Amino acid sequence: MNILFLHPNFPSQFRNLATVLGKDPNYQVVFGTNRREGEIPGVFKAIYAPSREAAPQTHHYVRNLENAVLTAQAVYRVAEKLKAEGFVPDIIYGHSGWGPTLFMKDIFPKAELLCYFEWFYHAHGSDADFDPSEPLNADDECRIRVKNTPILTDLYSCDRGLSPTNWQRQQFPKEYHNKITVIHDGVDTKYFVPKPGAKLVLPRINLDLSHVEELVTYVGRGMEPYRGFPQFMETVALIQQRRPKCHVVVVGEDRVAYGKNLPDGKTYKQLMLEKLSLDLSRLHFTDRLPYNEYLQVLQASSAHVYLTRPFVLSWSMLEVMAAGCLLVASKTPPVLEVVQDGVNGLLVDFFSPNNIANRVEEALNHPQEMQAIRANARETILKRYDLAKLLPQHLQWMFAGKSSDSLKKRSVSKGFGKSH
Repeated sequence: MNILFLHPNFPSQFRNLATVLGKDPNYQVVFGTNRREGEIPGVFKAIYAPSREAAPQTHHYVRNLENAVLTAQAVYRVAEKLKAEGFVPDIIYGHSGWGPTLFMKDIFPKAELLCYFEWFYHAHGSDADFDPSEPLNADDECRIRVKNTPILTDLYSCDRGLSPTNWQRQQFPKEYHNKITVIHDGVDTKYFVPKPGAKLVLPRINLDLSHVEELVTYVGRGMEPYRGFPQFMETVALIQQRRPKCHVVVVGEDRVAYGKNLPDGKTYKQLMLEKLSLDLSRLHFTDRLPYNEYLQVLQASSAHVYLTRPFVLSWSMLEVMAAGCLLVASKTPPVLEVVQDGVNGLLVDFFSPNNIANRVEEALNHPQEMQAIRANARETILKRYDLAKLLPQHLQWMFAGKSSDSLKKRSVSKGFGKSH
């Protein structure tokens, strides 16, 4: 059977699916992406590259759509080459929003098109108007509405879709809910495990915190308002004033992954370091870390702060819980789907650094009382988000539309397998 994954990043949400299917000789697996780095055994990468970016003169409401179409064209051209070499997918599974799936029903009309639906944009009621200090104008409202155009095309074209959480599924139009199943990507609970008494020592970056008794941690792809980075840094300033022996580790790149950049070109890290009086000897920025070092940060953490607007739920929050961290998280809808205050985490007001600092101190002051919350956090992941349980469900959903006869491996021409 022939499977085509499509995602601009590699392997992203499809890592576990592609890894399992790549090992099975019954499947020919191709992954269309524009990221050259990385590989998975048994998975052939087909690289696509849009011919250009959206033109500067394009109306700013539709630049996102133009980029999606340019991506879709590039994927179509790669699909033509695959088809010429004998690869015709039985299933196409792609991430919706960036455009790679838009024209797949045109070139492969008999293939079942599955879409990973991560987010549907709204001007009101979720992320965009969450911060009262950033009111939307008419331009914003119209632009956000048009931003859904490629996603709406996928909702119409796909045979079935999947969202990782109920909260994320709820963002999509109700008339399409019957097409969307909720299954999370899953957390590897055999990898993300607690290690009581662990101390953080990362020789690669010359970070030795083996002497530290109180360690507060924060993880993000970037450092941005969407994940509460400004509020976290204000929290750090308060904690440093109150607890002279507490150290803080921030994992992530100094960039914006979601939302807007600052107009003056500064990063939010630069902004907050200039704004706040901080003891930099007790504040450690690690940049992006490989998984083994990231895990060590979580295992050594005394309290982990996770803040998010009403937006996509981060993998990191669930990994934090699997590692038995004491989670201090924002009382926002994506978090509330998973966390109960005082049961498997401590909930805080996203906009109140003082409230966040108080709850971090609560965790630091009562480590023994927090052991039950740590254990419950891991138990939540074992019960609801364990990769070992969810991956078989994901695979079953993926092949639900195929009969047993169609599961037989389709032969490919001898020319297939050359680089693209």
